[in-house]
Formats: sequence, structure tokens, C-alpha cells
Amino acid sequence: MSEELREQPETAADAAQAEKEFSEHARVRREKLAALQEAGADPYAITSYDVTAHCAEIRTNFEQMEGQTVRIAGRMMSKRVMGKASFCDVRDGSDRMQVYVKRDDIGTEEYQGFKKWDLGDIVGVEGMVFRTQKGEISIHAHSIQLLSKSLLPLPEKFHGLKDQETRYRQRYVDLIVNPEVKETFVRRSLIMRELRAFLDGRGYLEVDTPILTPFEIGASARPFTTHHNTLDMDMVLRIETELYLKRLIVGGFERVYEVGRIFRNEGMDPKHNPEFTTVELYQAYTDFHGMMDLVEDMMKTVAQNVCGTLVVPYQGHQIDLGHWERLTMVEAVKKYSGVDYYDWKTDEDAIAAAKEHHVELPEVPTKGAILAEFFDAFVEDKLIQPTFIYDYPVEISPLAKRKPSDPAFTERFEYFINATEFGNAFSELNDPIDQKARFEHQVEQRRALEPETRAQVDYDYVTALEYGMPPTGGLGFGVDRLVMLLTDSASIRDVLLFPTMKPLDK
Repeated sequence: MSEELREQPETAADAAQAEKEFSEHARVRREKLAALQEAGADPYAITSYDVTAHCAEIRTNFEQMEGQTVRIAGRMMSKRVMGKASFCDVRDGSDRMQVYVKRDDIGTEEYQGFKKWDLGDIVGVEGMVFRTQKGEISIHAHSIQLLSKSLLPLPEKFHGLKDQETRYRQRYVDLIVNPEVKETFVRRSLIMRELRAFLDGRGYLEVDTPILTPFEIGASARPFTTHHNTLDMDMVLRIETELYLKRLIVGGFERVYEVGRIFRNEGMDPKHNPEFTTVELYQAYTDFHGMMDLVEDMMKTVAQNVCGTLVVPYQGHQIDLGHWERLTMVEAVKKYSGVDYYDWKTDEDAIAAAKEHHVELPEVPTKGAILAEFFDAFVEDKLIQPTFIYDYPVEISPLAKRKPSDPAFTERFEYFINATEFGNAFSELNDPIDQKARFEHQVEQRRALEPETRAQVDYDYVTALEYGMPPTGGLGFGVDRLVMLLTDSASIRDVLLFPTMKPLDK
């Protein structure tokens, strides 16, 4: 059976047959490689090829390039041998191009060698740009050279690589046979470029902070642990970049940001991967209202520059990034559940309301923590269009400044799109006494719930605050979720080139 026409396996027997055919094709390809090497034509010995044009360039500028001699290189994705003349499709990093190969033009020996090449082989083509009688822009080959041998057959061309698990594990094959996947990652790079351009244009300085940190802090996120041999000390991979960046604000930088890889030893689902990318930024002399305005401007700018529109399709919804609603958490809970936080005089009132409305009680059932549970139960899944939710309870906001008018709440917001949290921002807590107390309370709670925890208070950060940090606004958001939104991708794995996967047994 031709490897171009293999069927996608549907049963265990089909799968076994497909595996057998795959192994046979691989064996034949290795034999072809051995024959080439024995003949002194080892393709792996070739070190370079002088490429003068790319496929997309030729298509775009065909009128100017017609009749010119060009040199392209790429992967051979199809081949149609017709006696003394053949056609093949070559795909480079920009597009595909049909190549016309004639025995009388390249020579009998070279043509016989070309006929033995396999789909997936990397080839170099020198020839003239022309248009076929059927109107296909093509290259008439003067010479064609095998640059690298593909020893494994590609998935058959009619069904491609469809199995999602295999696509994630073998992203290199996914990119070869599903070229549209590449566009997602091209757009990801464009998004990163636009984010940096936006922040750089606002006077922010990009910095790097440590990935390896000396101990686990009291936050709820769980870290990965490792060991430093030279120092003979356990270390953890960071779960945030926040505390180091705010040390820089103390040190005199007024606007800083970091595009940082973050590691959390937690669950995995379509919105979560153990390692992911965030942008965290901090600006002296502003507050969470300034961060709210910045988020809105940033999202509009990036969407317009990357997508060319402020209305983007996402999983069946039309998301309008030109319009943002702003609600306090109390207002949002009252709007969607009918429950008014201010009717609760005590924690016991809040507990009773939670039981009445079948809302799960938090580990420490205070009024503020229960309000957050009401939000999760009644509000979050309603927030399809861009929405800022602000004024968070102090119990769940250990790093945010209290509201002067109501110390039970903090100057904090999160923003939601399509029922998903996209980012988190504060008027940063800069009172070292309050910060120390909150850190110690946070660690005490962790130790009460997890006696074996190794969480500690970051007293050095408290010391930094004691030197004085100006009023500061801070923001953190996930890059991966933003890319999901602007590429209409359902899973975080679709926007990570190499998502975390459990190894196969074999």
C-alpha cells in the first residue's frame, strides 16, 4: 500500500496493520539512505544550500519574478511521477510551491535518483519561475538536490495527523502536516511583540528575576522543588515574579515588567499547564484604577494590531474588546445571585446564606471568603464579555492595599472574558507592618491545614518594604490565555508548542 494512501486506523487490527506498514516504510527508507551513503551521496554530509527566494515571496511577486531563476529549499510533501516528467510540492517556512521536474532538464541519473526520494525528504530546487497551463505558479527545475533524508513516513495526506494526543507529543510532525497550526504560533509571537511594544512605549523597563528561589512562600499555589548541589540546599521554582519586581520598585525603578515562565505543581485542564507564561508589571505612583485603564488600552491595542479588529471570535462568541463593564464583587454577586453581602452582619450570617444557596464553604469560612465562593458559584460563568471585577475581600488578597473607606476589602481587580479570569491587579500593599502580619497569618493557615508544609514568610521582602515603597499599581496576566483568545483556541495545549505530557510507557 502506498504511504500516501494509508487509512487512519479505526480498530485494534487496523492500528496493528498501520504500525506494521509504518515499520516497513521506515525500514525501506533506511535502506535507501544506506545505498546513498555507499554511493558517496550522503545527504547528511551537506552543510548548506544557497536559498535565494521563498515560496510566499514568489507567489506575492510573481509578475516581477516570472522567468527568473531562483533557488528554494524545503520539505517535499507530495510527488507525482509521470514517466519522463514529474511534479512535486515543496513546502518551506512560508508556503508551498509546485515544482516541475523533467528528466531531460536535470539528467537521467539525477532523475532516477529523484524518483526514489520519499515524502518528507528535504530538497533544494534551482529553476525558473513560471505558470503552468492550468494557472499554477510553479518552478521549472534546472537541478534538484536531496539535502536531508526523512527516515520516518509522514501521516498520510488525506487524514493528516488528527489524534490530539499525538499532535501535542510530536509537535514537529503536527507542524509539518498541519501547516495551519504554525499560524497560531506565529500569532503568539506577534502578540508578544505587541505586548512588549505597548509596555516599552509606556516607559516600562523589561527585567529578569530569579526562577530558582530559596524557599516556598505561603501562597496557595504549590511549587516544584529541586536541590542545589553546590549550596546543599533545597530550592523551589517560582510561582510568581511579583515579590522580586516590587523589590525593584523599592530600589528606585518606577516602571518595570517581566515576561516570565511560571511553574505551579497543580492540576492540568484546558486552561492550566504546570508551566506557563505571565507578564507582571509594576508602576510607582499609580493605583489599581490606573492598572484598569492600562489593561483596557493594552487589550484594545494588541487586538487591533494583531487581529485588525476589536471584535474577535472565541468559541462561538463574538468578544467585543472595545467595551468593558466594571463591577465590584459585591455588586456582581448581588446582580447574579440576589444575595447582598451587606446583609451579613457576622460570619455566621454568611455561613447560613451559603448553606441556603448550596454554596461550598471555604476552609476558613469568613464573610469575605464566602463572598468569593458566591462569586465563583453565581457570577464567573456569566462574564462572557470583558468585565472588571474589583474590590476583593482582604482574606483572599494578602498583597493588596486595603480600601481606606472599607478595610474589609482591598483595592484589587481581576478581569474576565468568556467566563475565564485573564489577569489580576492591585493597589500594592506597601505597609510593611500590615504585610508582615498578613504573611504570618497566611503561613499559619497553611501550617494548620498542612502540618508538613515548608512554607515560610519572606521576611526579606518585608525588610524591603521597611525601606519604603511608593504607592504602586501592579498587574499580572497570563500570556497563554490571551493567545487562546486571539487565536480562538479551546485549550492551552493548542497555544504551547510543547505542553507538559506524561511520558508514554514505551
